[in-house]
Amino acid sequence: MHPFDILAILLSLAAAFSWINHRFIRLPTSIGLMLIALLLSLGLLIAPLDSEWQTALKQLLEDVDFEDTVLHGMLGFLLFAGALHVDLHDLARHKGVIATLASASVVVATLLIGVGGWLLFRLLGLDVPFIYCLLFGALISPTDPIAVLGILKNAGAPESLNTKITGESLFNDGVAVVLFLTLIGIATGEREPSLFGALGMLGYEVIGGALLGILSGGLVLLMLSRVDDYQVEILLTLALATGGYALAEQWHLSAPIAIVVAGLMIGNHGRRHLMSDKTRQHLDDFWELVDEILNAVLFVLIGLEVLVLELSGGPLLAGMLAIPLVLVARALSVGLPIGLMRRMRDFAPGTVTLLTWAGLRGGISIALALSLPDGETRDILVSVTYVVVVFSILVQGLTLGPLVRIIGQRADRELSDVAGRSESPSHN
Repeated sequence: MHPFDILAILLSLAAAFSWINHRFIRLPTSIGLMLIALLLSLGLLIAPLDSEWQTALKQLLEDVDFEDTVLHGMLGFLLFAGALHVDLHDLARHKGVIATLASASVVVATLLIGVGGWLLFRLLGLDVPFIYCLLFGALISPTDPIAVLGILKNAGAPESLNTKITGESLFNDGVAVVLFLTLIGIATGEREPSLFGALGMLGYEVIGGALLGILSGGLVLLMLSRVDDYQVEILLTLALATGGYALAEQWHLSAPIAIVVAGLMIGNHGRRHLMSDKTRQHLDDFWELVDEILNAVLFVLIGLEVLVLELSGGPLLAGMLAIPLVLVARALSVGLPIGLMRRMRDFAPGTVTLLTWAGLRGGISIALALSLPDGETRDILVSVTYVVVVFSILVQGLTLGPLVRIIGQRADRELSDVAGRSESPSHN
């Protein structure tokens, strides 16, 4: 199928599903689009009214390289758009928590899910080597910035918690991708198992990506300071998001981290000090539109992807049992470090619960699973990953807002009780 035809079909489906969701269902856009696409796919699989529809959609999905589309296409745009409106001062206030969640928590969750997944697969009679269980842990551990940022907009989380979740989601996928690449190199025999080698690769890609983001972002800031034309300035940011990502990949650096750092620089210094009000408005409108369109297409793709998956009994059951495993690993990986940090700083009531439930998985996890070497193990892990991602977006995404409100009301009552006790007269 011609690339233009693929793009036309995906945009048409996204537009039609958006209209249906806005007119009748009224769910958050990302969730609504994925749900409609998923229901359409399941309907075609269960009772195909027109085999040509099913064949055409399957051909479309086979022609779309999901991994390449997400990791080497959409991700740079979406990360830049997300970082553009994050306050750097807020991130700095929570830098210790964000750095821990984006690094140590990812490693801990990878190990917990890897070991738990190995036991689960053995229990179900599925032959998945231990190194591939660790790979599953690496690809499913990080929160997906695309899913998180898209759903957090309407969740109403407290500002401090919102900053932690946003900061973690922007940075932890870069760490997770490096960890995933290290493990897949070991699994395929291209890399020797070595702790120091893995740490060296992690440091090179992460630190190198951050430095590239600083340099490329600084260059664009310099260029922005010498021009006052919103068309040129928007074009410069577009070049930064695409060129910076491509250059980082060419140099084997962490492209996600490079783009996040560059986006933070443009969003904080560039928007506030180097742009006119007119340029700032056009820039915000442009990147918000890019973000909305790409999110719409991505979540439609996720919903349709079920048409080409081998969802047989064993992997499907493993996926359902992996949901509590992933949630428990998430709770432990964020709860342990926050428990240690409580000795030095205060956290709002329910922080661990909200961080656990807000740890949404999305397209990045599916893309990484699809990048695994072909074979039965890959088919199993892709199916399990898909089930966890669908649960994460539909169930966690839909209930995150109510959970935020419940915990917020409980925290308000606790504060009121404390204030009431402190104001009441003492009796001897």
